[in-house]
Amino acid sequence: MAFAVEEYWAEAMKTAIGIDLGGSHVTAAVITDDGTIHSQHERDLSDLTFERVVAVVAEVTSAARNAAPAKVEAIGIGSPGNIDLHDGSVRYSPNFGWFGVPLGKRLREALGMQVFVGNDARCATLGEYHFGTGRGASDFVMLTLGTGIGGGIVADGELLLGHGFAAGEIGHHQIRPETGFICGCGKIGCMEAQASGTGLIRHAMAVAPSFPRSFLLDPDKGKLGSKKIRKAAQTGDLHALAAWKNYTSDLALGLANVIAFTNPELIALGGGVSSAGDYMLDAVRPRVDELTTMAPKGTTRIEIARLGNDAGQVGAAMMALQGGLDKHG
Repeated sequence: MAFAVEEYWAEAMKTAIGIDLGGSHVTAAVITDDGTIHSQHERDLSDLTFERVVAVVAEVTSAARNAAPAKVEAIGIGSPGNIDLHDGSVRYSPNFGWFGVPLGKRLREALGMQVFVGNDARCATLGEYHFGTGRGASDFVMLTLGTGIGGGIVADGELLLGHGFAAGEIGHHQIRPETGFICGCGKIGCMEAQASGTGLIRHAMAVAPSFPRSFLLDPDKGKLGSKKIRKAAQTGDLHALAAWKNYTSDLALGLANVIAFTNPELIALGGGVSSAGDYMLDAVRPRVDELTTMAPKGTTRIEIARLGNDAGQVGAAMMALQGGLDKHG
């Protein structure tokens, strides 16, 4: 299945609420169909039980709707997990521990209006494609490098959904099946396990025995996180540099596979680790070229996503204004 990403342009400018549901907070933004964010409202999530999440989402959405400068036409929410686009239920979300929860139905009841649900990474892809780095590219791939790796694929101007609405789960193809880290999905060496922000931390721990005096391991210097490792690498710390080298090698391997699968014009990298910017790109691009064999080298551009944390909200709003990703449901 595919979603025609240009169809909403036929409509006059309208207003929607785009919601990005994360593991620690939820953000609702009032957005017009030119991609303009008029206001944003955020609430923390301390309890990931389904009913509590529904209550918090309804609360923050109501706040956004009350602040909207015009009538809200529809509401879209990007949620982690595999989404049934026919009814907006979450079939499976490992981050939340949800199985078959009726997210769309409960939010429609709580808010009294239409709510469309899509996968959070696919929504981010949609937002970045329309108004960010992907604008103007007919074949485009988005990857979000955070705690995990989310993804989305646009081919010939259409967002690919797949028969079971799971197309774009790029993070769960294996790149180190024999020697890699165990992924949250249960497999060994998935791209997510190796090249997410969590993967960078794992790489740092894996090489730690070679750096027994590393300040990265000193608890008095703060918690070991991907941002800390990246910043230390940029200052020349040997432990961080070793972890960064292994991390960017795995990221490049995964990206070369994406090019072999989809041969896109452009790949955009979003998520927290992408804040490394050119420091990341300078390490990854040459290695991707080395590993690219069946497509002409250099024909796929690799860039940092422009919309940052706003991409998911913008894409969710566009999904809502178009009437959902599933036009046939």
